[in-house]
Amino acid sequence: MLKSHAIGVALIALAISAAWLLPAIASDYVSRICLLMALNGIFVLSLALTNGFTGVFSLGHVGFIAVGAYASGILSLSVQQKSALLPNLPFLIAQMHLGFFPATIVAGLIAAALAVIVGFPLMRLSGNFVSVATMGFLIIVNVVLINASDFTRGARTFTGVPVDANLMWAVGWLAITFYILWRLVHSPFGRAMKSVRDDQLAASAVGISVLRTRLTAFVVGAFFAGVGGSIFAHYLGSFSPKTFYFAMTMNIVAMLVLGGMGSLSGALIGVVCISLITEVLRSVERGFTLGAFEVPAVFGASQIILGFIFIVVMIFRPKGIMGDREFTLGSKARQ
Repeated sequence: MLKSHAIGVALIALAISAAWLLPAIASDYVSRICLLMALNGIFVLSLALTNGFTGVFSLGHVGFIAVGAYASGILSLSVQQKSALLPNLPFLIAQMHLGFFPATIVAGLIAAALAVIVGFPLMRLSGNFVSVATMGFLIIVNVVLINASDFTRGARTFTGVPVDANLMWAVGWLAITFYILWRLVHSPFGRAMKSVRDDQLAASAVGISVLRTRLTAFVVGAFFAGVGGSIFAHYLGSFSPKTFYFAMTMNIVAMLVLGGMGSLSGALIGVVCISLITEVLRSVERGFTLGAFEVPAVFGASQIILGFIFIVVMIFRPKGIMGDREFTLGSKARQ
């Protein structure tokens, strides 16, 4: 146990150190790609806990990312900025100002509290019903963000958020997220999640509470989604409700499914694969010259090719690249 904790802490320290050194030896473009991959890694890992290990296929996960982004954005604005941009805020919130780290923690807690409220009725559902219901949650969040203009500036761009997030913050939180979820998945609670996923009736028969297990996973995933949303907000500086909608949902789900829904390391592989392929295809679709041949720009080709690759992988690897397997650094993971 102590050796496992020591390895986890060492890996987190190594990841943060690498993120600290990378900007000094790589271009801004490479650093930006790595930062976005780290952010997507947090999003996909937090989704994997519910979708991959409890049998609940949620399509509303981006709603928690949006809540985390807006909550952290509001809390981190200065009092003067709130007076200018959000003059109708309640007095207590208008006078509150938090730094990046405490705002991130609070954003995660707000997302988790919302997950308790939303998850209590939704985690009783199964199959297509829960997918549709969670999608409804995402739509509700989007509508609230657009109409709650006193808090969010409505459909207009929410701006003025301090750009405090960097590669080290993103990679650090990714490492922490992965380590905590890894420990959770390979614990007795993780075995309960897998039991609920594989056979609800059998799990209930041996005393496992399906609702409590699903709800716990849903809430923990929402917390890290809110944290990721805060980092994303402090990386962008400006965003709007359309940033957190169906396009982001499909992107995150595709990364998870491609890597393997029952594997945390597979989730990260899916993030890396789709991120790198997308960047390569984005460059290719602008046109290029190969010897005597000149290929013209075909805008939108990257989405078509990426979709084709996704279909091929799903045909030949329906469980994703990793399936239910994990990378274990030479030792067998605890089941």
